[in-house]
Amino acid sequence: MVFIAIVGVGVAGILSVLHLTTRSSAEPMIQKQALAIAESLLEEVQLKPFTVCDPDDPNAAAAMGPANCTGLAGGPNDESFLPLGPETAASVGGAEGRYATPQFDNVSDYNGFDSAAEAPPGLKDINQAALAGLDAYAATITVAEQALGIVPAADSLLITVTVTGPANTTVVLQGFRTRYARNTLP
Repeated sequence: MVFIAIVGVGVAGILSVLHLTTRSSAEPMIQKQALAIAESLLEEVQLKPFTVCDPDDPNAAAAMGPANCTGLAGGPNDESFLPLGPETAASVGGAEGRYATPQFDNVSDYNGFDSAAEAPPGLKDINQAALAGLDAYAATITVAEQALGIVPAADSLLITVTVTGPANTTVVLQGFRTRYARNTLP
């Protein structure tokens, strides 16, 4: 009898540990999914051009500084003009957006992007197709000028991608994009 009681207590302890492990095993999946979303968005932003003028500007291929952009320094096509963000409807023939036409075409355009503010809200691929199973996740992107070593702030952008998901999961990734080619257009 004593032996059966001892074995029963031991088995109950092992089963409770297995139950706890199984119940918690989904959380790494949520964390990995949030990380995959953040990595994908960070890569998307970093692959965009970082030119002096907006790539839609007819002077973009030859501009050596903001004064050479259409509208001059501080104008609607000056990609260094603060606050960073997408061009307005008046400057490019329609408000730029991640899913809009025209789409974001420069790193700085992503500043202020919020997937929850999109219509309809949620994460979508670049062609506006909803991504199945990701409706519980949201992403925001900020882009800010920040010096990077000897690279001045005007030629270096800090990109911050924040993804939130189920079970209070938050993943924050940061990366830099420097202006190493002032006139390289897509």
